Amino acid sequence: MSYCRQEGKDRIIFATKEDHETPSSAELVADDPDDPYEEQGLILPNGDINWNCPCLGGMASGPCGEQFKSAFSCFHYSTEEIKGSDCVDQFRAMQECMQKYPDLYPQEDENDEKSSKDLEAASMEAPAAKKEKGSS
Repeated sequence: MSYCRQEGKDRIIFATKEDHETPSSAELVADDPDDPYEEQGLILPNGDINWNCPCLGGMASGPCGEQFKSAFSCFHYSTEEIKGSDCVDQFRAMQECMQKYPDLYPQEDENDEKSSKDLEAASMEAPAAKKEKGSS
């Protein structure tokens, strides 16, 4: 015999083997846009931002979540000629918050910057060296 019991905020349901022998009568609605479990992507059908999208990598819920939401919302809804140019203050606040939590939001260190600059310089020099070899 199945039964339920409440433990604090949790509701525990015990089901018997007989309960599971009958097929479910639940009806699924295909492609329900209001289904909270449906993966919607970053932008919801109504144009709002889906803050639960895994593509945000948890940025909306961390210690700088409010600053991230403010900056991202500003950019998303920006109507400026250069999109987001009116959001500098929000992005600055987000960056300042992130700098307070270097373990959660690692910054690119000087060695990484130097190596990426070296790679960039090398890629710019390579075509010039080929031209010089070909012209002699």
